[in-house]
Amino acid sequence: MDSATTVQTASASPSRRRILQIGVGAAAALAGACVAWWKWQPGATGADAADSLWAMSFDMPSGGTLAMQSLRGRPLLVNFWATWCPPCVDELPLIDSFFRENSKKSWQVVGLAIDQPSAVRTFLQRIPLSFPIGLAGLEGTELARSLGNTSGGLPFTVVLGADGRVRQRRIGRVAPSDLALWAAQA
Repeated sequence: MDSATTVQTASASPSRRRILQIGVGAAAALAGACVAWWKWQPGATGADAADSLWAMSFDMPSGGTLAMQSLRGRPLLVNFWATWCPPCVDELPLIDSFFRENSKKSWQVVGLAIDQPSAVRTFLQRIPLSFPIGLAGLEGTELARSLGNTSGGLPFTVVLGADGRVRQRRIGRVAPSDLALWAAQA
């Protein structure tokens, strides 16, 4: 074997290793993306989180307690919001309208405020809502994450079916088309 052959063999080996590393990295990324896609599908994840949600209770701004278990058995839209979140505030009238139009069709809506109780009370005096509001505080952020809001952004909406399982999730402001689709699927 001459020196030219030795140089070619030595330089080919790192190139092959690099191709192998890229291939393994791509396969791992694809597998991770597939798992994330599967987990994000309606009803595919969140069973334990949904069970935890049904066991929770939240103080209400007007006094009293909102026991989530009391809402079980009918479709439920849960909206995580805050008074300091402009898209949250913008979508609340739309969600309130959805509640008023669909409550007779067995739909329920709950707003979980990720905010200070005093800020929520002040906000609701200015802009009253027809649906119940629970004071989730910062703990509501972890609940939202467990229900599929991996980014922790607001607003975040979850739709649970009459069976208590997560059916839909929406990070960001809901659109009238989202609500119409969800209402039709219930």
